[in-house]
Amino acid sequence: MLHAAGVFLALFAFWLLLSGMFTPFLLAAGAGGALAVLAFARRMDVIDREGHPLHLGWRALFSYWPWLIAEIVKSSWDVSRRILHPRLPISPTLVRFKPTQTTPLGLVIHANSITLTPGTISVEVAPGEFLVHALTAEGAAALAGSEMDRRVAALEEAA
Repeated sequence: MLHAAGVFLALFAFWLLLSGMFTPFLLAAGAGGALAVLAFARRMDVIDREGHPLHLGWRALFSYWPWLIAEIVKSSWDVSRRILHPRLPISPTLVRFKPTQTTPLGLVIHANSITLTPGTISVEVAPGEFLVHALTAEGAAALAGSEMDRRVAALEEAA
């Protein structure tokens, strides 16, 4: 039930963010729409612990997300510099490495975090091994045993 309430609140908050209208009728319509989507999602049995990981909660919100956003900004800056400056090297590289995560949720969080960071894409995720495409050889070399791997492992342990 807690997952369903979380999904409803997330859907309604997203609706409020997009609509920006706060008249009683539109608030009721937004709540009705969120309830309808929630009913469909429950009927399809897609609301579960992995699909809506509330158990990660505050630790992810206040620890992991700000760090990941800062990494995304730094990587965006680096990729932009490499695109605009002709002398900076671009050496596309594929690298395989073993993440320290053991659960499917931990592997997915790590792979998605890699893909969200500009200059890297998780190409293949297998239990115990990632294949990642990186824009530079330095970026590829920094993936194994990285700070991201350590933080996702800590997040996984907290769950």
